Order: sequence, then structure tokens, then C-alpha cells
Amino acid sequence: MTGLIHRYEALLASGELRPDAEQAAAAEMLEKLQRELESSQASAKGLLAKLRGKKREATRGIYMWGGVGRGKSMLMDLFHQTLKIDEKRRVHFHAFMIEVHALLREERAKEIGDPIPPVAARIAEKAHCLAFDEMVVNNSADAMIMSRLFTKLIRDEGVTVVTTSNRPPRDLYKDGLNREHFLPFIALVEEEMDVVTLNGPVDYRLDRLGDMETWHHPLGPAATDQAREAFFRLTDYAPEDAAHVPSAELDLGGNRALHVPKSLKGVGVFSFKRLCGEPRGAADYLAIARAYHTVILVGIPMMGPENRNEAARFVTLIDALYENKVKLIAAADAEPEDLYTSGDGSFEFERTASRLQEMRSAEYLALGHGED
Repeated sequence: MTGLIHRYEALLASGELRPDAEQAAAAEMLEKLQRELESSQASAKGLLAKLRGKKREATRGIYMWGGVGRGKSMLMDLFHQTLKIDEKRRVHFHAFMIEVHALLREERAKEIGDPIPPVAARIAEKAHCLAFDEMVVNNSADAMIMSRLFTKLIRDEGVTVVTTSNRPPRDLYKDGLNREHFLPFIALVEEEMDVVTLNGPVDYRLDRLGDMETWHHPLGPAATDQAREAFFRLTDYAPEDAAHVPSAELDLGGNRALHVPKSLKGVGVFSFKRLCGEPRGAADYLAIARAYHTVILVGIPMMGPENRNEAARFVTLIDALYENKVKLIAAADAEPEDLYTSGDGSFEFERTASRLQEMRSAEYLALGHGED
């Protein structure tokens, strides 16, 4: 396995990337962090010190933030793939917090005191370095525990954190409920992590889509092929490996999960039948909107009076995606304004059609996931 800088320079040489001073500086910092992790805290000596009861010191982490498509996830890929330690983990931030809340419930059930220290210890047992995609905080349940949890992880358990975000630390959970309880987390990030800005001139996500439309109709092989092509462009996954695209189980809460047949790098593929043809509520769609920066939705039919329930769910789904600035790539049977022209709620559906048209615009596509 070649090193991070070597692989980054190979991408530049091949034309996959374009020269970008901020990106190059971030790559240098990430490789420096790798060397520190590999030579000290991931060494056998460091592990033995922990077993003898000595406190493991965290190596200073990195917080990369910038506009959508500036190469943050690409750099995180290179960092995680070339980091030569066993105790490493890369996970989408939303999925990690769902896991944390499940662990907290387990610890609270034991009724033995503050559940956060044992949860932090359990996480640290398996990860000396935690790498997060898309740190975004948009609910109070997460915000209320993050300061204490990450203080334990970094300062007590010696976990090094590397993360990407569309926002600078000071704008996380901006205007959120009881934000004063979250402010210590921002201070922790600024004290324990190097904050790196990535706002270079190239939006690689839009660049990869090129002039490809995001709304494909009518339904049929051509629309399906276009949606499929968008997935491979956005994820850099080789089309010849299509049979091996990873799937996921999205936790919806209440011991429920949603199977996502294709899930990679924040892009999820769903069918209209699965999302809108089954009983679902706003909380389900919000979970999807928080977990994925891009949703590919296939099989959207034209609907009539007999499909009022499906149409109502579709409205709720689009509201959740729109409010969280999720990018939508769709295979549908008609243009948005022709999908549902008669039946209960068809007048209100006009608002949804308008939103769908806005979601196709360059201005909307340039927005970061979760931006206000």
C-alpha cells in the first residue's frame, strides 16, 4: 500500500484532481498525523503502556471543513486507507451518534451511574483513531452529550479524531436549542484539533456530474441507466463492480431499520415503492435526510386519486430532503408538475413540484448538506 501523499500526487498526475493549495496542505497534514499515529500511540509499546494503566495521550486530530465537493471525503478516503494501524474506524457521523445513543441506553439500564464514561471506554477499545464523514449537528439529543462524550474520548481515552464538515466549528448547531450546552464541544475542537479549510476553486461533486441532469423521465431503461451512472460518478465506484456495491441498514429508531440497497460515501439509492408505498412518517424521512447528502430515488410513478397516501408521503419525503439540502437524483414517469394532478392534496402538491424544480438548479446543488 503506497502512502497518502504518493497516492494524492498520482491523482494529480492522472488529471483526476487539479492543483489546489489548500487541498495539498491538508494532505500534508494528514500524512504527518499518520506518521505520528503509526510511530507512537499505535506502537506495541503504547499498547503495553495502556495495559499497565498508563493514560494514553491522544495525537492532535484534524477538522476539515469547506464547501460541498471540495475533496474532503476523497482526502479522508486516502487517510483511512493508508493509515497503518489496526485500531482505526471510519464512520458517517450520523450513524456513529445513533450507535452512541444505543450504547447509552444499554449503560443506563445497568443503573450504575453516569453512562458516558463506560460508553467512551467501549468505543475507545476498538478505535484509536476515529474518522468521521460529515460532522453536522442538527438535533438537541446529540448536542447535549457531545461535549462530555468527546472530552472523555480525546482527553481520557486518548482517541484521535479526524472529521469532515461543511461548516466551521463555530457554526455547528448554530441557533440550536440550548446551544450553550454545546459550546464546550466547539472549544474542545479548537483546543484539541487542527482546523483546516478546504474551499478550493473546484466543486468535484458537480464536476463529476458534469452536465448530467438530476431528473430523468419517463421511467424506463434510459432513466435507470442515468441514475445508475450518477451513482458511480458521485462515489468513484467502478461500474464493473456494480454487483458488489455495499448496502446498509439505516436505524430508524424504535428497533426499526430501513434496508438501503446501495449506500456509499453519503449516497443512498432507494425505490419509491420502499419509501412512499409503505407506511412511513416524517421521522423516517428525516433519518434519511440526515444520513445521506445525496439520495437517488427510482421508480417515481404518475399518481392519481387512488394514490393519495403515496403522494402525501412523497410530499413529506421531499420536504425533509429539501430542508436538509439533500441532493436528489430521480428516475420518474413525468416532470414534477405532472406527477400528481388530481386527488386529495393535488393543489398542495404544486408546492412540492416547485421545490423539486428548485432542487435541480445549480444554486441548490452547490449548497452543503444540512446548510441553513
